[in-house]
Amino acid sequence: MPQITIRPALLRESGPDDAELLKSLVQGLADYENEPDAVKATAEDFRRHGLGDRPRYEALIAELDGKPAGFALFFHNYSTWTGRPGIYLEDFFVFEWARGHGLGKRLITRLARIAMERDCGRIDLWVLHWNKTREFYHHMGIHHMDQWLPYRADRAGIEKLAAEDLG
Repeated sequence: MPQITIRPALLRESGPDDAELLKSLVQGLADYENEPDAVKATAEDFRRHGLGDRPRYEALIAELDGKPAGFALFFHNYSTWTGRPGIYLEDFFVFEWARGHGLGKRLITRLARIAMERDCGRIDLWVLHWNKTREFYHHMGIHHMDQWLPYRADRAGIEKLAAEDLG
């Protein structure tokens, strides 16, 4: 029986840590999504934004027989309507070679337990319409919200907004 481990990503200012591993896992996700050149983040970015008094994200690493096989990277959001924090699952990925062993289920279950411990009211995530594992989310009790449309201001949009002369 394969050995599965789900653990928090380890980040340090110096010495061995998981920053390079996170970068490689994110690259694996980008490759899967047919965007191999889209990843601009560096190991130092992961270190800088994952450390300190107010880390910008947290991550869980899934290992199969001691080999990194997937991850979940998340951060907190807040619902003004419920008055509770939530978790936004930014990235969730298990390599194809490791699928079918329950790693995805264990990552989502661990994330749900973190949400319960932190009194979160919900877990939010986006799933690409073509993602062939969408049925997995439904099976896990995560449902599609078709009444909401995603909007985003990218860096150029942010710069334009920030430069507005408000007189």
